[in-house]
Amino acid sequence: MKKQRTIARELSLSGIGLHTAKKVKVTFKPAQEDSGIQFIRVDLPQKPVIKASVENLLSPALTPRRTSVGTAKAEIQTIEHLMAALAGLSIDNITIELDNEEVPGLDGSSLNFLEVLCDAGIKEQNKERQYFSIKEPIFAEENGSTAVALPFPEFKISYTLNYNHPKLKTDFLEVVVTPDIFKENICGARTFCLENEVDELLRQGLGRGANYQNTLVLGEQGVIKNKLRFKDEFIRHKILDLMGDLYLVGYPLKAHIIALRSGHSLNLKLVRKINQHRQRSFAGGVGSGYQPKQEEELDLTMIKRILPHREPFLFVDKIIHLEQGRRCVGFKNVTINDYFFKGHFPGRPVMPGVLIVEALAQVGGVMMLSPEENRGKLAFFLSANNIKFRRTVIPGDQLVLDVEAGRVKSRTGQVHGKAMVDGKVVAEADLMFVLADSS
Repeated sequence: MKKQRTIARELSLSGIGLHTAKKVKVTFKPAQEDSGIQFIRVDLPQKPVIKASVENLLSPALTPRRTSVGTAKAEIQTIEHLMAALAGLSIDNITIELDNEEVPGLDGSSLNFLEVLCDAGIKEQNKERQYFSIKEPIFAEENGSTAVALPFPEFKISYTLNYNHPKLKTDFLEVVVTPDIFKENICGARTFCLENEVDELLRQGLGRGANYQNTLVLGEQGVIKNKLRFKDEFIRHKILDLMGDLYLVGYPLKAHIIALRSGHSLNLKLVRKINQHRQRSFAGGVGSGYQPKQEEELDLTMIKRILPHREPFLFVDKIIHLEQGRRCVGFKNVTINDYFFKGHFPGRPVMPGVLIVEALAQVGGVMMLSPEENRGKLAFFLSANNIKFRRTVIPGDQLVLDVEAGRVKSRTGQVHGKAMVDGKVVAEADLMFVLADSS
């Protein structure tokens, strides 16, 4: 069995952030077994610690085109190239001190990080290395791009690159990742952008520390003011980014990752889903008092940890999107076996409208009870207004339940819910809740 690894001695490097252009010094230090990868902002009071984990991921909407982690006290931006180096070298435990908010961009790849970490020396520790093996297919999609994790005895990545650009046509690369493969074929691949993106990125405040040396800028005639290290450097860098993002699961993976046009936003969706499977696998299920994470999917077992409803009066099969306290989307698969069809109506089954509203209310309850401050409370349905029924719902329909928060106070909340079948609204209503202690 392989052992956990850290570095043998302390070592530092300096540079500027690719997006902020802020100067930063990074110091790498050995860490104890099972401590994981921890960032420390030494420039801030109390030197807050930020663990590289799914729980600390910042939304891609807040830090676009990069991967960042943070807490209420601090954040660390653009960690993906450094995380890829740690993953590629199989380093499990390390402390990383920074005196600013963004990891340095250096040459735009993982190469300089790898060189410094190798100079520090890789030290094997006593405890065994823990892997997470994918047991079933896990899918993530976004804007026509897909990422899938499949069971596999090693760590393999299959990536398809597809840009609408004359110099960046469809490409495919598949690698079984090992430290040697990473060093020779992946770590030196640099970040890139298209020439026609540059002005818009700068307008958004991105890429302030980028230049033609640390970022491959691709124009109509090819790379501008630089040369490729590999003829397929662009797809290799996409694999590098994916490796760094996946290492945020907190464990090396045994999986086959298949990605089509994925970037950081989609990578991190897949990371969150893998983490959900890992938590269920390691914990043997969700315990009492479980609180869902932002953007987490919830199956029926998880829903029952949040709502007090039970069959035959539980009308939500799965939550597929959750923004805590803001929006929640779930669905119910309507079948002829649902109890209410016995009397509504014999010979012509139609789901009662009042139960569609109740299903919306239950999804609203999940949304209201998901924030940390509402742990252990109950959501009571007070009123329904502006109810409209537009179509009938029959056996075989999948009822999609989309609820958005309106006015929400400390103990009351108003939401608007829409129920849809095949993308068409079948019912909608404004619902009012009150939160009360379960005791």
